[in-house]
Amino acid sequence: MWMLVPVTFALRLLSAFVQPLGSLGSSLGPLFLWLRAAFWRAGGDRSRQQLQGKTKAGEPPRAQEDSHLPTTPTSVNYHFTRQCNYKCGFCFHTAKTSFVLPLEEAKRGLWLLKEAGMEKINFSGGEPFIHDRGEYLGKLVRFCKEELQLPSVSIVSNGSLIRERWFKSYGEYLDILAISCDSFDEQVNVLIGRGQGKKNHVENLQKLRTWCRDYKVAFKINSVINRFNVEEDMTEHIKALNPVRWKVFQCLLIEGENVGEDALREAEQFVISDEEFEEFLDRHKDVSCLVPESNQEMRDSYLILDEYMRFLNCRNGRKDPSKSILDVGVEKAIKFSGFDEKMFLKRGGKYVWSKADLKLDW
Repeated sequence: MWMLVPVTFALRLLSAFVQPLGSLGSSLGPLFLWLRAAFWRAGGDRSRQQLQGKTKAGEPPRAQEDSHLPTTPTSVNYHFTRQCNYKCGFCFHTAKTSFVLPLEEAKRGLWLLKEAGMEKINFSGGEPFIHDRGEYLGKLVRFCKEELQLPSVSIVSNGSLIRERWFKSYGEYLDILAISCDSFDEQVNVLIGRGQGKKNHVENLQKLRTWCRDYKVAFKINSVINRFNVEEDMTEHIKALNPVRWKVFQCLLIEGENVGEDALREAEQFVISDEEFEEFLDRHKDVSCLVPESNQEMRDSYLILDEYMRFLNCRNGRKDPSKSILDVGVEKAIKFSGFDEKMFLKRGGKYVWSKADLKLDW
């Protein structure tokens, strides 16, 4: 087994053992985690082979490598599933596959990201609560907070599948829950694709807000501004819900996702102009928690991992994948991500994202 551990990794283990005895206690914790990571690396061959078979088939052309890109994945968005129970017409991460990594492989990838400098992980989809009724997601959330000890663990969800029992099991490990809500008019939500029979999206939002308060999870709202809601005034509703952040996105077109021959959505009808987006923002300028993101700010300022743990490069208006971090490591894969760190910082990507530091009045 030890012959499978990389030499550089073995040297790290050796250095831990030769530390002065006075620091032995503080070394055992990291040593245990290093050992666990070593076993994951050594024991992941079969899963990697299966993954390689999936990722190579039909993979789009590689993005050109840029040696000047940053290699520290401070904040990562992991879209571990593309499946969703809603049909939002502007969705830019659609259900093109049903693949989800085995839990231990996903944990191994998250460990690699932590080693590379990750401080915040955001789980998204698709709808992240759809797989295994939220249990898979819950186990990842707990792993990231309890074992990786990440400062921030967050989720973006449409909220329709979340139950209170999930908060009872995993709420203590979650820093932020962001719920997507594009309108406070239920008919508009239906037009957009967030309708689900007799369930009311807005009423469910209010219930989730209560659970977040009860289980000490910071509450956030995400809204995509599009042709159907651009004239709406959401000021009073947002102030009443009082989220820690209200993320307001401009509807974005991505080739192969919501526009083009291979797309599962046709989002052209949802697109608004830059001027219309600015008018919406001006109408809501008194909402203190508003965090706007135009198309220019959003496109290259996110580190996005797909269901195979490949970084997705959106620089050319589509999502070109890197090789999986499970195959080549984070440092090599991230060079193909197209990530713009300056825009990440400009749009406020680094903020107070740990609920321990938010000092909220629960």
